[in-house]
Amino acid sequence: MAIDMGIVLGSVLFTSKLLHDVDLYYIQTGHIIFAMLLFGLVNLLFFSVFKIYSGVIRHSSLVDVIKIFASQFSTFMFLWVINFVLSHGPGGALFLNLGLFLNLGISAVLLFVYRLVIKHFFTHYIHNSGASGADSALIIGTNSHALSLANALSNETPNRFKIVGFVDSSANTSAKRIFNLPINNMDGDLPSLMQSENANVLIVADSTSLREEEKQSIEACISLGYRVFNVSLVSNWNDQKEITTKVKKYQIQDLLERKPIVISNQSLTFQLKGKVVMVTGAAGSIGSEIVRQVLTYDPADVVVLDQAETPLHEIHLEIQKLGSSARIHPVIADIRSQEVMEEVFRKFSPDIVYHAAAYKHVPIMEANPAQAIFTNVMGTKILADLAVKYGVNKFVMVSTDKAVNPSSVMGASKRIAEKYVQSMFCDSTRNYSRKTKFITTRFGNVLGSNGSVVPLFTRQIEEMGPVTITHPDIIRYFMTIPEACQLVLEAGSMGKGGEIYIFDMGKPVKILDLAKKMIRLAGFVPDQDIKIEFTGLRPGEKLYEELLNDASKTLPTYHEKIMISQDPLDDFVELSSSINDLITTAGTYNNDEIVSRMKQIVPEFKSMNSAFQHLERPVRTLQVA
Repeated sequence: MAIDMGIVLGSVLFTSKLLHDVDLYYIQTGHIIFAMLLFGLVNLLFFSVFKIYSGVIRHSSLVDVIKIFASQFSTFMFLWVINFVLSHGPGGALFLNLGLFLNLGISAVLLFVYRLVIKHFFTHYIHNSGASGADSALIIGTNSHALSLANALSNETPNRFKIVGFVDSSANTSAKRIFNLPINNMDGDLPSLMQSENANVLIVADSTSLREEEKQSIEACISLGYRVFNVSLVSNWNDQKEITTKVKKYQIQDLLERKPIVISNQSLTFQLKGKVVMVTGAAGSIGSEIVRQVLTYDPADVVVLDQAETPLHEIHLEIQKLGSSARIHPVIADIRSQEVMEEVFRKFSPDIVYHAAAYKHVPIMEANPAQAIFTNVMGTKILADLAVKYGVNKFVMVSTDKAVNPSSVMGASKRIAEKYVQSMFCDSTRNYSRKTKFITTRFGNVLGSNGSVVPLFTRQIEEMGPVTITHPDIIRYFMTIPEACQLVLEAGSMGKGGEIYIFDMGKPVKILDLAKKMIRLAGFVPDQDIKIEFTGLRPGEKLYEELLNDASKTLPTYHEKIMISQDPLDDFVELSSSINDLITTAGTYNNDEIVSRMKQIVPEFKSMNSAFQHLERPVRTLQVA
């Protein structure tokens, strides 16, 4: 304020000198002190009215400039009115009106220039002195998100990044600048551009809008050792201070060779609002995300059921912090116990059941087929039977692509569970079961889920290797946890009963390529800094997974990425009898007998890399005489 007052009073003297040089007098002789005092007080008044000092000078913007000119114009008008009144009195006018107008322009310009100098000095000297150790970064994008990101990073203290330019795919921006920084064309070689701009970091402002060629350019930068960061949309930031937590390493899911699948179904609110929802396996990676998403639709009660005490306690503490109005009921229970599950259904009477509890590790189940039957088959059967008995509206089962033409005990056990719930709904002799709509969802590997390959690779990279892969040609379909859970909820909403829903998951990902990308994302060179070793296919594992059986057909749905698999149906009575025999056999723990019965129920079950390959029926060939 003192500096501003010095500027405005100095502008009075400067204006007086200018007018005096042309034989004009700005202020009446003998009233200079009074005029200066009046001029200062009026300026103080309008500085206060327009809150000139509420902003920080080094962050001055166009709004502050407008405030300055508004205060000076108001000062001019106020003094002009006083001058007009005095001019009709005995003493005459105090100021020369031309002088007031000239003074307005001089003081406004000086106040503006002063702030501009301070802002420039802070930005280019004081602030940039703290950025001497910051990484030079290029930002991909020139939209509002990219500009907000650049502004936030530039004002961050201490500087983490020094922005040296922008990258854009538009052909008309190469000669333009933003924040006095160049806009580079994306059509060229991005790694060469990084080198020419002396940048060692690439920041993606909005990964959802990246084109395929842009993703390939980013991968090329990663392969050459450049660090790549991703940032959530600026609209999702709470405040600018969170920028350091929002700029994160480019994630492996950002390099999936397809766009994220997004489902927005308003009917979910109608489906879940005020309902009692039960989630089995609620402490797992899939089950816990289902719980989080269900809570956003305002259910009345959510039963979170799992047999693992500590993970269940952790998810219970987490969802309590979400502030949902729903009543949360943590239940420790084993889905294999008929008596316990009967009590759970009797006590809570759920309207919707999301069944995510399962044993899923292929090699472990290959060594323990009885446990796969007890949990994946018998547990599902108990839940499905109780769902019918207690009038559950919808029963949504989480399955896997490993159930398609299964090569493992785990995959076959999930296929048997699929068969049971599907035939249970479709059996015409059990019309009373039609009240409960049984729906199955089937998807591939889930990035980041418990036991998935990504956490394993992450841990191995942190330990500096080796990164272990079973086979150089092995491929898998991948999806993110939110995508998987959106499918589960959407299936529960759209399903009429008896369907198996699958995703069009795009191209499968080669696990070797995935490992190399993760190593590069961590800043290392594959097979140089971190070795990649091949360990051989594990028991029950095959090179590729499928989403459809050989005999299956698909039907489209309202969403182009969601299809309904039309798998052959089994007679419920015959299937139920076979499953009961299988469960009884599992109680003997005779592995060969258990797997043999599984192969009878699922004829397409062909053991691979397994101790049970000797159980395959030999293929008969026709002898020609």
